[in-house]
Amino acid sequence: MPHPVRRLPGRLRPATRRPRPPRVLVGLVALVLTATAAVAGCGSGSDAADDTGPLRVGYQRFGGLSLVKARDAAPDVEWSLFESGPALTEALKAGAIDIGQVGEAPPIFAAAGKVRFRIIGTSEPVPQGEAVLIKEDRGFRSFADLRGRTIALNKGYNVHWLLVRLLKAHGMALADVTVKYLKPAEARAAFDNDQVDAWVIWDPYFALAERPGVAILADATGLASNREYILVSPEALERRPEQIRTFLETFRATTDWGIAHPEERTRILAPELKIDEATTARALARSAKPLAPVTPAIDAELQAIADGFAALELIPERVDITGLLDDRYAGVLG
Repeated sequence: MPHPVRRLPGRLRPATRRPRPPRVLVGLVALVLTATAAVAGCGSGSDAADDTGPLRVGYQRFGGLSLVKARDAAPDVEWSLFESGPALTEALKAGAIDIGQVGEAPPIFAAAGKVRFRIIGTSEPVPQGEAVLIKEDRGFRSFADLRGRTIALNKGYNVHWLLVRLLKAHGMALADVTVKYLKPAEARAAFDNDQVDAWVIWDPYFALAERPGVAILADATGLASNREYILVSPEALERRPEQIRTFLETFRATTDWGIAHPEERTRILAPELKIDEATTARALARSAKPLAPVTPAIDAELQAIADGFAALELIPERVDITGLLDDRYAGVLG
């Protein structure tokens, strides 16, 4: 059974010098165009006009919706599994799904990529659910020690924002580190084989990597909320408002049940996640949080992320988040 990693002591140090101008990362928004196969497998854009069929729900294996699916709590919906948030937002763009759940960065890149959607709900913060992992024998004691080193992470994901925040907190710029954009399986192999110096990753991959000799250099506490967001297509909002309301009621009730019954939740989700119960329990203990409504504070939080990405030229231009939030279901999620 994996053992929890040891957390290294020390707090993040504030910026001590003016960061150098970052490098321009070209083509980042193209990440939302990588889901062709997933979209082909779950429907076509012409289906969006059909408001008589089941609600089409996109989910990721470890997202909050996994428990709804695993418990068969919403038998009248059509489920589509996606490897990533960007793939899910591309399915929304294609009209292949009506609603789905992603992390905090994919909505920003989707908006920059001109995907049409609305944000109708979120979760409580999950800062402990993402972290920078390092090997203890490498001698790194602070994130600042990674200056000039190689860091693996997923492009356009929640961990991308965590990297941005960590760099700012330590007076560093993107040019001060080498970033390798790798999917979790590729990053795990690179990390295990010392091809990268650090890995910024989220649960359950975070929990799966925990073992003796691996340490948490930093997590998102005090830096990023790492919330999940519920996205819906504008067409579904117009044509299926009551179906969406009913589904959100089920989603919230199932989430609350899982938090109140962690052992049963673990037994149900471990087979769905295809990982052992001990790892599942550890990941869920820090990453499964209640749902929450969108509010002006959430608006400001997401806008700050979007503005941060725009300032670093990680997206081509500033995007307006305010126009994307819809609070009509606040009473269901609040």
